[in-house]
Amino acid sequence: MNTLTKIAILALSVALLTSAGLNVFLYQQGQKYYLLLNATGLDPLGLNYYPNSTEKTQQPIIVFYGDSRAQSWQPPNQIKNITIINRGIGGQTTAQVLGRFQQHVASLKPKMIVIQVGVNDLKAIPLFPEQKEAIIRNCQTNIGQIVQKSLDTGAKVVVTTIFPLGTLPIARKPFWSDDVAIAINDVNDYIKTLARDRVIVFDSSQVLANSQGIVDPKYSLDFLHINSEGYGALNKAIAGILVP
Repeated sequence: MNTLTKIAILALSVALLTSAGLNVFLYQQGQKYYLLLNATGLDPLGLNYYPNSTEKTQQPIIVFYGDSRAQSWQPPNQIKNITIINRGIGGQTTAQVLGRFQQHVASLKPKMIVIQVGVNDLKAIPLFPEQKEAIIRNCQTNIGQIVQKSLDTGAKVVVTTIFPLGTLPIARKPFWSDDVAIAINDVNDYIKTLARDRVIVFDSSQVLANSQGIVDPKYSLDFLHINSEGYGALNKAIAGILVP
């Protein structure tokens, strides 16, 4: 077997393995979103995710609220004499988070609400590029309304900027666009305008991003999510703010 034949066989093998890997990824992603789509159809706002939202406690309550990034956020250990309740739901858009606010948050009568939401709206832009401006505008409007509803409960509000993205994996490239990162910046600029009395804007990029503007690899779990070390860094930065 000559050298050219060996190279051709090797190249073919690599191509086949790459194709097989991509097919597995696409199947897993397809299955994941098929299940999510059907679950959302049965309970569009996720109201049944937290069926018992009224919790009796004599301590002040802080609620972490939003999508999977909020759901995965374990509270700072150094926060004492405060009850911290998580009401994040993975995969939710700002419209869903807004829609379930009364049942999942207002009923808790919290002293403080920490909000992290928005990426699930904006990651749809590559699929619906003609709706980009509307997606960004709706995302901003919904976040503004979530903040206002939070204020209406009498709580202090900490609204975090949308976490930066991680390193784009090859398998996602066919379904992604640089417009998402641009949109995240646009929405984050809007979030920063929400700061006022009883509303604190917490800039997550100041903690998580490296010099390239993406999540520092030591904090990255995957493209869209951070790991426990990333949350630890956030907690170190935000602990002093979490005083109802």
